[in-house]
Amino acid sequence: MKMKRYTAPEMRQALKMVRDEQGADAVILASRRVDGRVEITVAVDDDALDGITVAPLSDVPAATTAAFNQGAAGGSFESLLAARGAAPVATSSAGDSVNGELKTLRRMLETQLAALAWNDLTRRAPLATELLREMSEIGFTADIAGQIADALPTSLDFTGARRLAIARLADRLQVTGDRWCEHGGVVALVGSAGVGKSAAVARLAARWVMRHGAQDLVLVCADAQRPGAHEQTARLGRLLGSATFRVDDLAELPALLDRLSSRRLVLIDTAGVGLRDAGFEPLMTGLRAVRARLEIALALSAASQAGTLAETAARFAPLQPNACVLTRLDECASLGGALSVLMRVKLPVSYISEGPGIPDDLRPGRALDLVCLAVQLAERNGAVADEDLLARRFGGSFNVAS
Repeated sequence: MKMKRYTAPEMRQALKMVRDEQGADAVILASRRVDGRVEITVAVDDDALDGITVAPLSDVPAATTAAFNQGAAGGSFESLLAARGAAPVATSSAGDSVNGELKTLRRMLETQLAALAWNDLTRRAPLATELLREMSEIGFTADIAGQIADALPTSLDFTGARRLAIARLADRLQVTGDRWCEHGGVVALVGSAGVGKSAAVARLAARWVMRHGAQDLVLVCADAQRPGAHEQTARLGRLLGSATFRVDDLAELPALLDRLSSRRLVLIDTAGVGLRDAGFEPLMTGLRAVRARLEIALALSAASQAGTLAETAARFAPLQPNACVLTRLDECASLGGALSVLMRVKLPVSYISEGPGIPDDLRPGRALDLVCLAVQLAERNGAVADEDLLARRFGGSFNVAS
């Protein structure tokens, strides 16, 4: 395979140089901007291209320019080839090999077009791209960051745009305020094992006692799986001076709630199980049977990866959680991903938990405080968004055919 680089002030001139010297069979492997000039790397391999019809390079500039003018977004590899007048790929005895090479070329073309589109966007909209860069560093997902950047007025300077972006992000994050510790309710905390659910129950209970006393508080342990769970709840009740109960089967819960109807706050600690454990479905079945009698608070660890949080929210979605308790904020290095998940599934934050203190390390979730904390974490940890990642995220999407 022969490879050669061509440089020119702009893309159209570089492609003309390739066409004049290499002809229509030249394959573009890479393209980038270097010191204000366009650099194209091309290759010609007659053996690898047997049976494949390649579009004439003379057709490339118009299609490429049009794609760049549109931000290189929303197209597909096939539509780009169609715009260049490419003929269908011919089958051959070495079909698998050719298909593999085509997929590689498609991925390379996708990457290069995304990089070019991102570079073009940085020139046309430097304010928007700088905000996209910062939101990516904070950890917000591409869809959230893109929607925020698109909606910002172009007349703002960077400081004003940054402040408005933070405010818009906060507007997307729903919160409940100090509802349960103010007004009470029947609340069951659910969540995966190890996310700090039982600690959150203890902190909520202590917060209530400090404000209202222990008379109207009831703690219910519905965790028959974790060794010592009932004893832990009973010990907490003795410390706070509140009544405690245990249920070994969620089917016992409706009768118990009937007995406790005069109490203002009933906190139910359920079993923490893994999403793929055998006990997960029985837990969900039992909770669905009593769902109409209580509110559901989903405990989520802020220290978990965004993908894990998204899966957890999806698995517990049939319970229609009323809110979430965001735990372990003191252990997380990045918060934007977790907030993106909550924004996407529209799950309000009731309380946040950080540190070992009871009840001082539990407080109501406030949207602007959480977004600002996400910004501070990114700055404190020196988060940097990779240019290739930014190009893939925001430079346009060209789907690779399977």
